[in-house]
Amino acid sequence: MKFILGKKIGMSQIFVDNEETREVIPVTLIESQSCVLTDLKTINKDGYEAVQVGFMDKKKINKPLLGHLKDLGKFRYLQEFRTERSDTEYKKGDKIDVSIFQVGDEVHVSGVSKSKGFQGVMKRHNFKGGPASHGQKHSNRKCGSIGSAFPEHVIKGKRMAGRMGGVNVTQKGLKIVQIDKERNLLLIKGSVPGNIGSLIKVLSD
Repeated sequence: MKFILGKKIGMSQIFVDNEETREVIPVTLIESQSCVLTDLKTINKDGYEAVQVGFMDKKKINKPLLGHLKDLGKFRYLQEFRTERSDTEYKKGDKIDVSIFQVGDEVHVSGVSKSKGFQGVMKRHNFKGGPASHGQKHSNRKCGSIGSAFPEHVIKGKRMAGRMGGVNVTQKGLKIVQIDKERNLLLIKGSVPGNIGSLIKVLSD
């Protein structure tokens, strides 16, 4: 299993020359500095197996975290990747970079989606809205009926207006089309969740 943490730089495009045509591929640039393995979770100690990874330097951290990291460094982000492999394959303090991936690898990319605030049902759930005739007035974008005769309350999970975005999203089946080892960049085909500058998790089986 391959994994790394990165920062979303933005989107661009690259040109690939085929035999007859020139293909334009939209890509997302993800910058990854050297990630450090800060902890190893085991079944005997923690009840599950995982690897904890530190990413991006930070000037000040609190004392409990400083004791946890010891001489490994000061990191802004600490994230875990579940693994089923033995502890001997990973060692605390090991560093990983973009060189562990290869062009053509299929990856799962996770991040926090863009926050859109409070939105109505037409934007949030793609409702079509009410008809524009037959006595309609100021209700074209309303959600319509939300209850029924039984059980006389709004059913849990009803699609209604509310806060949209700002949740963890995983995009599966994306492919790495180019790797820039000098600048620590991964070029992944298509779009990935999150704002520019946000934390991105890249995982490959």
